[in-house]
Amino acid sequence: MTPTVGAMRIGEVHAVLREEFPDVELSKIRYYEDKGLVQPARSRKGYRLYSERDVACLREAIRLANEEFVPLRVVRLRLIEQGLLDDVPAVRVTRQAAREAAIPSVRAVVPPVERTALSVVGDSTPPVDETPTPTHYSTAEFLSVTGLEATAVNEMIAAGLVSPQTVGRETAFSALDVRVANAAGVLLARGVDARRLATLRRVVEREIGIVDEWTLPLRQPGSAMDRDAVAQVTRDVADEAATLRAALYERARGEYLGG
Repeated sequence: MTPTVGAMRIGEVHAVLREEFPDVELSKIRYYEDKGLVQPARSRKGYRLYSERDVACLREAIRLANEEFVPLRVVRLRLIEQGLLDDVPAVRVTRQAAREAAIPSVRAVVPPVERTALSVVGDSTPPVDETPTPTHYSTAEFLSVTGLEATAVNEMIAAGLVSPQTVGRETAFSALDVRVANAAGVLLARGVDARRLATLRRVVEREIGIVDEWTLPLRQPGSAMDRDAVAQVTRDVADEAATLRAALYERARGEYLGG
């Protein structure tokens, strides 16, 4: 976000918000930033700079959370829909990770290494590849196993489809990032723009927000369930919602495609 003339520091923003929300703490403003609910610019010295839009974004976020008890995941989506917040990934990628993912030294695709397992002659049992799946992949390994160009990976990062993290001092991709990249790569090869794939990410985030809303009463003060029980029920509800969604999607796809 580009700083604007008259941008405010966090202390000034806190003073403005307290006029409407007397109980709001300075820490909540930082917390909302960590949750991706506001995107302040930064000065050259690293100070947060809030525009009028940022303040309006915070004001609406606090109102939704405090007055309508909307879960923060859903708050973020509503802010995007209202044009108060730019659509960036919910899990933000560190600048260092993004830079390392785009370094020129890994732009050439490394041919994947073929692994073959030994089998006993006459044994009809399929050979088992006992090579463990890596927990993390370096940038070069990620490009190798997915067969993608670095430019395509950078587009996926910008769209929030894959989320590299910094492990130690190196950029690392998870096994789930590999799965997502492989699926997204097929669509990219068909000519689908990576920015349009971000729409599907938003749909998924909205569905998680719905699950969060459904299970919110379980986390309210006075709930008879302990934390582990709430977590298990939430997982069950999420799985059941996914099953229902798959059935609804199958029906809608059939209606759209005519059979």
